[in-house]
Amino acid sequence: MESHARAVVIGGGVVGVSTLYHLAKKGWSDSILLERKELTSGSTWHAAGLLPLFNMSYSVGQLHRYSVRFYRELQEETGMNVGFSNVTNIRLARTKDRWDEFQYYAGIAETIGVKVKMLTPDELKEVWPLCETDGILGAIQHPDDGYIQPADLTQALAKGARDLGAKIYRNTAVTAIEQLESGEWSVTTDKGTIVCEHVVSATGNFARRTGRMVGLDVPVIPVEHQYIVTEPHPAIVERRRQGLPEMGVLRESDSAWYMREENGGLLLGPYEKGAPCCYIDGPDDASEYELFQEDLDRLMPHIETAITRVPAFGEVGIKKVYNGAIAYTPDGSPIVGPAPGLEGFWLNEGHSFGITAAGGAGWQLAEWIVDGQPTVDMVGVDPRRFGPYATEGYLIAKNEEAYANVFTTHYPDEERPAARPLKTSPSYDRQKALGAVFGSVYGWERANWFAPEGTSVSEEELDLGAEVLTNENHAPADANGVIREKWSFRRSNYFDHVGDEVRAVTEGVGLLDLTAFAKTEVSGPGARAWLDSILANRIPNARGRVALCHLLTVTGGVRAEFTVYEWAPGRFYLVSAGGYERIDHDNLRRLLPTDGSVTLKPLTEQLGVLVLAGPRARDVLAKLTRSDLSNAAFPWLTGKAISVGTASAHALRVNFVGELGWELHHPIGMQNALFDALLAAGAEFGISPFGIRAMNAMALEKSYRQLPRELSIEYNAFESGLERFVHPNKGDFIGRDAVVRAREAGLRWSFATLEIHDVEDADARGSEPIYAEGALIGRATNGGYGWRVGKSLALAMLEPAYAAEGTKLEIKILGRLHAATVIGESPFDPDNERLKA
Repeated sequence: MESHARAVVIGGGVVGVSTLYHLAKKGWSDSILLERKELTSGSTWHAAGLLPLFNMSYSVGQLHRYSVRFYRELQEETGMNVGFSNVTNIRLARTKDRWDEFQYYAGIAETIGVKVKMLTPDELKEVWPLCETDGILGAIQHPDDGYIQPADLTQALAKGARDLGAKIYRNTAVTAIEQLESGEWSVTTDKGTIVCEHVVSATGNFARRTGRMVGLDVPVIPVEHQYIVTEPHPAIVERRRQGLPEMGVLRESDSAWYMREENGGLLLGPYEKGAPCCYIDGPDDASEYELFQEDLDRLMPHIETAITRVPAFGEVGIKKVYNGAIAYTPDGSPIVGPAPGLEGFWLNEGHSFGITAAGGAGWQLAEWIVDGQPTVDMVGVDPRRFGPYATEGYLIAKNEEAYANVFTTHYPDEERPAARPLKTSPSYDRQKALGAVFGSVYGWERANWFAPEGTSVSEEELDLGAEVLTNENHAPADANGVIREKWSFRRSNYFDHVGDEVRAVTEGVGLLDLTAFAKTEVSGPGARAWLDSILANRIPNARGRVALCHLLTVTGGVRAEFTVYEWAPGRFYLVSAGGYERIDHDNLRRLLPTDGSVTLKPLTEQLGVLVLAGPRARDVLAKLTRSDLSNAAFPWLTGKAISVGTASAHALRVNFVGELGWELHHPIGMQNALFDALLAAGAEFGISPFGIRAMNAMALEKSYRQLPRELSIEYNAFESGLERFVHPNKGDFIGRDAVVRAREAGLRWSFATLEIHDVEDADARGSEPIYAEGALIGRATNGGYGWRVGKSLALAMLEPAYAAEGTKLEIKILGRLHAATVIGESPFDPDNERLKA
């Protein structure tokens, strides 16, 4: 066995072998894969082999699209049959909400080039004659979808990798992994040691054991998944005899199961509630081709609905029940990317749909490793999206929840309840008493909106129109059994209440808790020069000035956004989005100079943030501080340390709502004193708490960009409209040359704000396709209702020829075309008069 390699991939399932193949394809032929037993002997061997293109994520959808196309190409390249059965994939809708979900998804699919066909019940019967259509509103079909033989696919990937020069060692167990002083990695096996530059963990059920070798708590725990294979059915056997096409993979999402033909019979795979986590400490050393004892009682509700939908399923005996482990993460998406805090160590784990994702995940991880960044925005699968809060107990609760919700309707406003509340700011109980309806980000509880006393959703309002297994279209009831929020793709019961919060802020003053912000201090003699060398905006020269600064990629895309404030000489306070705390801070750490001249100090847990905003904000704050709050003494985009009642805070005159106001960054132990003082001082001005949904509605009216929507590695910073924040003439910084070249060559996209006409009850959410004279020319990145301007709005990335103000376009929202007009940026207060008041 070789003693040196460029990269070592650990794990011989389909994900690991795909990673090896793509590394070799990128030219790293001196890469090696190590597998403790035989290839595919983990979860790959018992996978059902489905290739579902359906995914509500714009980014993950691109990975799945790549996989399905690539598997065809791989077969031609290697000459090996991968067992790809292009039988199509059909999803059934029994409820209005499910049909809305399918219509929304169809828009996402169109923007990434995935074909989707809408079927009537009669058309469904034509392509799936054994399916009863009673109660079906419609279906969607993926013509390019189907299933594949996982073992054949893996072996073809292995051949392709070997043909490119990579090596695979089977029956070779990794016993230790250590990073050397040189930064290289030493991978010890039972057959020798390999020193390499990069290690990729693709160990599936062993992910946590592998992680422990290098001090990582990998947020992956498998869940048991069962599927049933029946004996042959005469009707299916007869179809084969007649040469009729195989019926497509059938999914009754509202009953949480998939079904396909298998050797003349049927294969049924339910996703039931109560499926337990397994291999919490990893399988034992002897584990190979392992299954668990089946538990059919757990599946009976799904079996009954399957028999109702496809009576043939109940007319034959059971041939085999498979119950095997499938790796899961708390949100159900895989973790693909750099391990936090470890240079040269990569994760490709947590694949609950590993056969579908393997091609795309291997492709993008190889791009990331070899070229330093992916080409698809991978934030949604980045391992660093989870923090240290993702403990073993948290993972068990959330992963079991993720499994049980595979087929539930994924509403854009859903908030899953397991393992919550976990991280709360001190004012959590005060907000709850005021009616807060909470969501969660990076483990933190945040108020999405505030329900007035007596707010509830009736049974009639919750009705989905059908009695189905997956009918969770609302947040859990509170302690009194009251349901206060219904989820929807349309304007829901909280819509008007959010409008009331916006009006309260616009006409008076509002209070918002943004403690979940990610916060860190950058200090040291080299701090200013270092920040200036990595960020695209100018670092404020005067103490107390505040600037919005972006960290770009080397190709000019946007990696992160920071508020930068020098709060003491040589000490800079950086604030970024709460959901990206570990990603942002890890990216900063990786860029630190090696001479010790710059230090990072995380502060998220030490500091809280309360936002005071609205035309009466100055009046409220003036009652609590002796500091001069006038424009002359405290202008927009400045900050200073002040006393607020008995508490202290660094007050930054910035906010994300476009009104006069301050962010009050304070010692977290003082939050309740500060919260109470602000409410008391604001009582005479009608102060009102407001939540994230009101904040986002107001941000939309200001055309404020967000990660990973308008700001993405896939868009050049100038395409995202960041001219005010990117200064190529200030000197060199990461991505400078790339943005300049892109502007000179001509931008591919242009950021725009749209007014959408004739909207009744469904605003854009993001990812909707946009057309000019019937041709697809862009996509919405965000959308909603602008209460202050009284218009339905969307932010979008358009082909530049269609981005001029006044251009007439069309946008498809839930299957319906709406007229849209490009309008000026910041339709509310375009001159920022209210911010500067």
